[in-house]
Amino acid sequence: MSTVTYTVPGIHCGHCVHTIKMEVSDLSGVQNVSADMNTKQVVVTYDAPASEEKIEALLAEINYPAQK
Repeated sequence: MSTVTYTVPGIHCGHCVHTIKMEVSDLSGVQNVSADMNTKQVVVTYDAPASEEKIEALLAEINYPAQK
């Protein structure tokens, strides 16, 4: 199991947090997602077949591009 932390500057409200949690949680292999609008951080715990590349691509696709 791996954990990665991203900074997501586009998080502005509870709706953003909810959307990120819901969408990333649906990615196969993702075990846990937390998002915080105050720190603008997203922490994802995952196993294969999920990967950092897939998580980053999904965040960009839903208009919340991530930075490490």
